[in-house]
Amino acid sequence: MTVPTGRRERKKAATRQKIADTALRLFLERGYDAVGIRDVAAEADVAVTTLFAHFASKEALVFERDRDFERRLTEAVTGRAPDEPLMSALRREVQALVAHCAAPGAAPVWRMIDASPALRQYEESMMARHADSLAAALAADLGLPGTTTACRAIARFVVDARALAREADDPRAAVDEIFRMIEAAWEAAGARTS
Repeated sequence: MTVPTGRRERKKAATRQKIADTALRLFLERGYDAVGIRDVAAEADVAVTTLFAHFASKEALVFERDRDFERRLTEAVTGRAPDEPLMSALRREVQALVAHCAAPGAAPVWRMIDASPALRQYEESMMARHADSLAAALAADLGLPGTTTACRAIARFVVDARALAREADDPRAAVDEIFRMIEAAWEAAGARTS
């Protein structure tokens, strides 16, 4: 997550984090469907309008790192060292994202997400947006005028790798296995993407 530099930015970030932490605690204690936006705002000691200034929806409270994860994926492409292979940079970033998703204490959150149709739908739309952003970054990296089918497919595979790996017994090994397939697909598509 980007560290805010000014006092005002730090205060906004702290308020955002307090709201997200409060929401997650309440959702896990009482159940996602049993907690309303007003409950979260009251418990976090903020106005409902303040909550909505930070989060567009109740679902967004659960996925509070969404924009950070999206940024990290695209920056794995755009911010990598000139000599670092593209797929190595993406593998490294997906390993870090999977480590976050498989961290101790994450299992109850994933069970809550899996049990809620609204959260599963939000996660699917979030992952589709991440894939679109990553596909655009891949196309730009290759100097293409627009995203190609190959860029969109690889981006979806990369984004789905996180979800597949977090469900595996050995998430790190799963990412490595998935990326061997992604790298083979990327090489196979190479002639059509350049």
